[in-house]
Amino acid sequence: MAAPASDIEKLSFEDALAQLEKIVSQLESGEAPLEKSIELYERGTALKAHCEARLKAAEAKVEKITLSAGGEPTGTEPLDVE
Repeated sequence: MAAPASDIEKLSFEDALAQLEKIVSQLESGEAPLEKSIELYERGTALKAHCEARLKAAEAKVEKITLSAGGEPTGTEPLDVE
Protein backbone atom coordinates (compact mmCIF):
# COMPACT_ATOMS: atom_id res chain seq x y z
CA MET A 1 0.00 0.00 0.00
CA ALA A 2 1.24 3.52 -0.82
CA ALA A 3 2.40 5.82 1.95
CA PRO A 4 0.04 8.63 2.95
CA ALA A 5 0.28 11.85 0.95
CA SER A 6 1.52 13.68 4.06
CA ASP A 7 4.71 11.60 3.83
CA ILE A 8 5.40 13.02 0.37
CA GLU A 9 6.47 16.38 1.80
CA LYS A 10 9.33 14.66 3.64
CA LEU A 11 10.73 13.04 0.48
CA SER A 12 13.77 14.30 -1.34
CA PHE A 13 13.35 15.19 -4.99
CA GLU A 14 15.17 12.00 -6.01
CA ASP A 15 13.03 9.74 -3.80
CA ALA A 16 9.80 11.36 -4.99
CA LEU A 17 10.86 11.05 -8.61
CA ALA A 18 11.75 7.37 -8.14
CA GLN A 19 8.32 6.70 -6.63
CA LEU A 20 6.65 8.62 -9.44
CA GLU A 21 8.52 6.59 -12.07
CA LYS A 22 7.42 3.37 -10.36
CA ILE A 23 3.80 4.52 -10.34
CA VAL A 24 3.93 5.43 -14.02
CA SER A 25 5.33 1.99 -14.78
CA GLN A 26 2.57 0.29 -12.80
CA LEU A 27 -0.14 2.34 -14.50
CA GLU A 28 1.32 1.76 -17.97
CA SER A 29 1.38 -1.99 -17.38
CA GLY A 30 -2.41 -1.99 -17.08
CA GLU A 31 -2.26 -4.78 -14.52
CA ALA A 32 -3.51 -2.81 -11.50
CA PRO A 33 -7.23 -3.10 -10.69
CA LEU A 34 -9.31 0.04 -11.20
CA GLU A 35 -9.40 1.11 -7.53
CA LYS A 36 -5.64 0.61 -7.17
CA SER A 37 -5.06 2.55 -10.41
CA ILE A 38 -7.04 5.46 -9.01
CA GLU A 39 -4.97 5.41 -5.79
CA LEU A 40 -1.76 5.26 -7.80
CA TYR A 41 -2.87 8.12 -10.03
CA GLU A 42 -3.76 10.31 -7.04
CA ARG A 43 -0.41 9.62 -5.38
CA GLY A 44 1.38 10.22 -8.67
CA THR A 45 -0.30 13.61 -8.97
CA ALA A 46 0.83 14.54 -5.46
CA LEU A 47 4.38 13.32 -6.19
CA LYS A 48 4.49 15.34 -9.42
CA ALA A 49 3.43 18.49 -7.58
CA HIS A 50 6.07 17.85 -4.91
CA CYS A 51 8.79 17.39 -7.53
CA GLU A 52 7.75 20.59 -9.31
CA ALA A 53 7.85 22.52 -6.02
CA ARG A 54 11.32 21.14 -5.21
CA LEU A 55 12.58 22.12 -8.67
CA LYS A 56 11.14 25.61 -8.39
CA ALA A 57 12.84 26.06 -5.01
CA ALA A 58 16.14 24.86 -6.45
CA GLU A 59 15.85 27.23 -9.42
CA ALA A 60 15.34 30.14 -7.04
CA LYS A 61 18.65 29.29 -5.38
CA VAL A 62 20.64 28.95 -8.59
CA GLU A 63 22.65 31.97 -9.56
CA LYS A 64 25.00 32.59 -12.41
CA ILE A 65 28.38 34.20 -11.98
CA THR A 66 28.80 37.50 -13.77
CA LEU A 67 32.12 38.30 -15.39
CA SER A 68 33.80 41.59 -16.22
CA ALA A 69 34.94 42.35 -19.77
CA GLY A 70 38.33 40.95 -18.75
CA GLY A 71 36.77 37.66 -17.62
CA GLU A 72 37.10 38.30 -13.88
CA PRO A 73 34.17 37.31 -11.63
CA THR A 74 32.27 40.41 -10.51
CA GLY A 75 29.35 38.90 -8.61
CA THR A 76 26.21 36.90 -9.19
CA GLU A 77 22.74 37.48 -10.57
CA PRO A 78 19.60 35.34 -10.73
CA LEU A 79 19.71 32.69 -13.42
CA ASP A 80 17.25 33.30 -16.26
CA VAL A 81 16.09 29.78 -17.19
CA GLU A 82 13.71 30.86 -19.95
